Amino acid sequence: MTTTETGTETLQSLLALQQAAFAQGAPDYARRMQALAGLRDGLRSHQAQLLQAVSEDFGGRAEAETLTLELFPLYDQIRHARRQLKRWMRRREVGSTWYLQPSRAFVQYQPLGVVGVIGAWNYQLVLTLGPLIDVLAAGNHAMVKPSEMTPRSAQVIADIIAERFAPDYVSCVTGGAQTAAAFSALPFNHLFFTGSTRVGQKVMQAAAANLTPVTLELGGKSPAIVHDSYPLGLAASRILRAKLYNAGQTCVAPDYLLLPQGREAEFEAHAAKVVTTLYPTLLNNPDYTRIVSHPHYQRLQALIDDAEQKGARVVRFHSDDAQAMQDNKLMAPMLVFGATDAMLLMQQEIFGPILPVVSCQTLDDAIDYVNARPQPLALYYFDEDMRRVDAVLAKTLSGGVTVNDCLVHLGQHNLPFGGVGQSGIGHYHGFDGFVTFSKKRGVMVQRRWAATALFRAPYNRRMRAMLALLVRLVTR
Repeated sequence: MTTTETGTETLQSLLALQQAAFAQGAPDYARRMQALAGLRDGLRSHQAQLLQAVSEDFGGRAEAETLTLELFPLYDQIRHARRQLKRWMRRREVGSTWYLQPSRAFVQYQPLGVVGVIGAWNYQLVLTLGPLIDVLAAGNHAMVKPSEMTPRSAQVIADIIAERFAPDYVSCVTGGAQTAAAFSALPFNHLFFTGSTRVGQKVMQAAAANLTPVTLELGGKSPAIVHDSYPLGLAASRILRAKLYNAGQTCVAPDYLLLPQGREAEFEAHAAKVVTTLYPTLLNNPDYTRIVSHPHYQRLQALIDDAEQKGARVVRFHSDDAQAMQDNKLMAPMLVFGATDAMLLMQQEIFGPILPVVSCQTLDDAIDYVNARPQPLALYYFDEDMRRVDAVLAKTLSGGVTVNDCLVHLGQHNLPFGGVGQSGIGHYHGFDGFVTFSKKRGVMVQRRWAATALFRAPYNRRMRAMLALLVRLVTR
């Protein structure tokens, strides 16, 4: 299926249309609630088409996986936003600075205008429409561009938006790299992008020409650290389950494992049991997701070939026919022991069902290993001693953390989600998403009598003495 490019003039016309509509008045509470309900109902009425489209985009992905990881979270995100929206929109009174009293002050959240959203192919539904939920809750208009890598689901998203929204409120455009570049260069009031660090740099460069604020949800190499005291079988079950969702094509999948030295064989045995329980076979197994494209499959195979040539031991958990696997874009789950920095799979985000295992003598060694690399989008630590958990949190920096599991911090509506450094800029989800797509406007209301009237020219002797006293008060 080919994706139709959207020309620059069409994009500019859509933006101008939405800007003009927004200028007539930002969506109020009722319209925002209606928009969120409309998106929910559109998803529900097209659910079967979405499930089929996602599976066809990958060449095979379980409907249960799409429901679990994409549609259910979207439905619940909309439900949460609608329940909390009135509270989010309220003015928030804040205390007045002492020397400005008796004034009062409050914070008011106002919509920004027109927001651009660029989605990602690996979870097309939740990574395109999840940000849109926050954009609509904050009262903005929106232009959405799904990923061309998964064109069937992109088209169903476009159909839903066209069916449920006027184009001057929410519109969806399709196209490849050329459209994405033109989209990024539009003078939005905010631009949201999910994707690779490399493309994120280009998006930020394009947005900079218009001083467009950006939220970049990128990726990176998210580590899992297992303390020696934690049950290794339980850790293996949770790490491998998270790693193999979507065949590892998940931005917050554990990218590599930091394991206590000497427990490699034990972990391998646990991993083999977990994998064969989850996926007894790979060929003709509708529960195991295909790699999205043959070029991506070849990239992953090149990572494995490079690691083996440089001395790594690769453990493959299924011995199905190699040619049939490649023809069907099925990649076996693998562990890579003896991974080093010289290997390509330790230099780039893997985005596949391959888990390198790095042995560490101590917890401090594991922490040092993480800190010697760019800050990851997620960090996973397995330990039931909260003193050590707190120490790991204090000594590391990452976008988010799950303790004693993987991935599931994304489902917490009251936690911000976002990267740091190379793994991203900004946050969304829940109230944090509402704030990201709002102007947090500070308002001070002055009284008829105000102490600030004293601070004015002429700066006579009495005034200078009063200023000297105030400086002493705030510096003692």
